[in-house]
Amino acid sequence: MIIVTGGAGFIGSNLIKYLNQNGYYDIIIVDNVGSTIKFNNLTDIYFTDYIHKNDLWKVIDNYTDGIETIIHLGACSNTMVQDFEYLIENNFHYTQKLWNYCTKNKIKFIYASSAATYGDSSNGFSDDHGNTFLLKPLNPYGLSKHLFDTWCLRKTSVNKLNPPFWAGLKFFNVYGPNEFHKGKMASMALQSINQIKSTNSLKLFKSNDPSIKDGDQVRDFIYVEDVVKVIFYFLINDIKSGIYNLGTGKPESFNKLAQTIMDALDISGKINYIEIPDSIKGKFQNMTNANMSKLRSVGYKDDFNNLDTGIRKYINEIQ
Repeated sequence: MIIVTGGAGFIGSNLIKYLNQNGYYDIIIVDNVGSTIKFNNLTDIYFTDYIHKNDLWKVIDNYTDGIETIIHLGACSNTMVQDFEYLIENNFHYTQKLWNYCTKNKIKFIYASSAATYGDSSNGFSDDHGNTFLLKPLNPYGLSKHLFDTWCLRKTSVNKLNPPFWAGLKFFNVYGPNEFHKGKMASMALQSINQIKSTNSLKLFKSNDPSIKDGDQVRDFIYVEDVVKVIFYFLINDIKSGIYNLGTGKPESFNKLAQTIMDALDISGKINYIEIPDSIKGKFQNMTNANMSKLRSVGYKDDFNNLDTGIRKYINEIQ
């Protein structure tokens, strides 16, 4: 049995579909769907039970003997949230409880970290554990993820209180099907597709760095298909525990993203550069660029979709 927290969400629902395609059906989803349109993400996947995230600890002992792996993708992923107590409760304390449960019951544990932990990139994008302690996230969301990364590294190094296998995957800029419910927190890819289709133009923030031209801020965009394939690789293989980057290692600019979408849609659009609101200045990175050598060192050999291929796949999925 596999428990997937956030299983009705963007990455979680894509993961469960991939698990189904590979013969895995004994899956429990833990989420908070309520009456939201996330419900649509559940209609074409198979799972054996659904548990509200607040009810998990009331019933989890009923399943303990059958659980092989917990894949923890559920979190508050809104990078605009400023309520640090809320983020700590949902992104740090909840993850701690899952870690401790997996440690006690000898269950594999895979969790989602984030490229937001890297901050302004002054310490690079290496997922070496020694580098992790040097990072300074730019926003509360990134800090909530960073705190758990450093907490679990201390747990493993000081008192060896850890699951039999664990992996923290630092997701970079993921895009793809099933993110429609995320609104303003949807990927830049989806927001750009929708804006270009409706207005034949795209608004991009001007650069706040004199050395970077407007629209030349870069992101390591990774298609969700590639993300779930890597998670599956960790699920079925005997790999060294640790924190791993999950991007492509080939970042592209927002200008390139815009042109790629316009080409795929066959639209001759215009890019309009606008000022960054004061409320978010200095809170987001000018670049993300995953160092992927660690993932490759544990045997992952599949190529990642490049931006053009990923965008065309995505547009075909949602049209």
